[in-house]
Order: sequence, then structure tokens, then C-alpha cells
Amino acid sequence: MPERRKIIIDTDPGQDDAMAILLALASPELDLLGITAVAGNVPLPLTARNARVVCELAGRPDVPVFAGCDAPMQRKLLTAEHVHGKSGLDGADLPEPAMPLQPAHAVDFLIETLRREPAGSVTLVPIGPLTNIATTFTRAPDIVARVGQIVLMGGAYFEVGNITPTAEFNIYVDPEAADIVMKSGAQITMLPLDATHKVLTTRPRIEAFRRLGTPVGTAVTGWLDFFERFDVEKYGAEGGPLHDPCTIAWLLDPQLFSGRQVNVEIETEGRFTTGMTVADWWGVTDRTPNALFLRGVDADGFFALLTERIARL
Repeated sequence: MPERRKIIIDTDPGQDDAMAILLALASPELDLLGITAVAGNVPLPLTARNARVVCELAGRPDVPVFAGCDAPMQRKLLTAEHVHGKSGLDGADLPEPAMPLQPAHAVDFLIETLRREPAGSVTLVPIGPLTNIATTFTRAPDIVARVGQIVLMGGAYFEVGNITPTAEFNIYVDPEAADIVMKSGAQITMLPLDATHKVLTTRPRIEAFRRLGTPVGTAVTGWLDFFERFDVEKYGAEGGPLHDPCTIAWLLDPQLFSGRQVNVEIETEGRFTTGMTVADWWGVTDRTPNALFLRGVDADGFFALLTERIARL
């Protein structure tokens, strides 16, 4: 078997974040070194709690969870309880976690891990606001070159915005952090709304999780039923988009996705466009490409992978 890919998931769970964590834990190709929690969908105490709830649900209390930044670099925190519920994981009644939160700060864990592991061997998977990652890069610029790659969920171009008319939530919450990461020189793959809005939790796809008949399948079904309502009402679609697991799916099977290397700039000063990811899809500027921006996705293939892996837990 080829060597397992070492990853760190940086997250603000969120039902779809929880699905991404479960997919990673169910996939032997991946070695999850740790989970770093950030404020985003809900405040930091809840995201740090929820990450541990998910690890315990998957039977993996050995995965270390670290709490990170509790507010954006320069702005007040904006949360999304209107989507995810008060706890961030509404929809499934799960026990409080018994596993401890690690004493170290997430940023210290990121710096120490990237300095310890061989250069280029660790992939960062940020699926919330980029505050922890940008703070790490600012505090320890030497580690940027040691990052294997960054596979992030965030941004949008053709799908414009989901929290403002022009901005996707993760980028909008901390655009200054996103700007630092996009300018870092690290190898970046972006899973924007342009891709994630194509993986919809239709009724048959949710029922496939229900039929698993496992505690994980039951929790996932509850999360999706809850999470889906908001987006179905908003978009008038047949299901809600399942954003964050797209990052892990891309690591497992990049053939499911298509996109192109483009330049992506983050708008930090716009009157109406703060947090916009300005993706030069058509190559109309001379700005250097800095990200693989994914747009196409095989949704049936994605859900087949997700269901097959979740069934293993």
C-alpha cells in the first residue's frame, strides 16, 4: 500500500465539516495527524467541542483536537447558527465528548508539526475561516515552504456568494486571513461553491445513509436532514450542497473533479464585495496563477465514495 498521506484538518464544525472529518477517518489512505478548531460556523468553544464529538462518534478518541483562534484577525466574528443550529451540529443527539481538548494552541501545534515532519509531507485541509492557517504563516513564515499543499473549501466565482451577494462564508468571515494564505506561495487547491453546489443531498442520497443502520449513519442522516432545510429553501434546489467533504474527496479521488490553475485574489476593501474571491478564470489579467480552482464534479461518484466510506465506521 502506498504511504498514507498526512493531513491536518482545520475546521469549524458544522454538519458538513463533521462529514469531512468522518470521511477522512474512514479512509485508510489518509493519516489524520490532528484537528485544529477555529471560530466560524459557531464560536470556538463549540467548534472545539464538535470536533471531539465527531471523533468519538467515529470511534477515534485518539485523534488530538486543538482549539485555535476565537476571532478573525481584524474583524468581529460572524457565525452561522441560522444554517447549522445553536450547537453547530443540530440534527443528531450525541453525547458530550469525554476525550480531552489538547492543552496546546492550534497554531503552536501547526508550527511544531510542520517543523517536525519532513518538508512537503503534510497537507493542510482548512474547511472553515482561514484564521488559524494565516496566523500560523504570519508567526512562523519558515513553515510555509514545508507545507505539502493546502486543500481548502472556500470562495466562489460563478456562484458568487452565499453570505453576501459576492462572498462565500469561510472567506468572508476572515478575508485578511484568506488574503495571507492566497499570497503565501503555498500550493493551493480550492473547492469553491462552484464545485460544492453541484453535490446536493437529494432524498435518495440521504436515504442511502439512513439504510446503513449504524450509529454513524443515523447521525449523518439527522445532520443532513437538518442542514439541508436551509439551503433547499434558499436555493430552491432538490437538496442542500455538501461543501466540506469535497476537500477530502478530492484528496482520495481527484478524478471526480475538474478545474484549472488560475489567479485568485481576495477582496478585503470592497464596498459591496468584501470577501469576494476574484478568480481570473478566463485569464484576462497577467496575474500569476496561485490556485487550482475546481469547478466541475461527478456528484454521483462523490456520493458513492462518501457512502461507501461512511459505511466502514
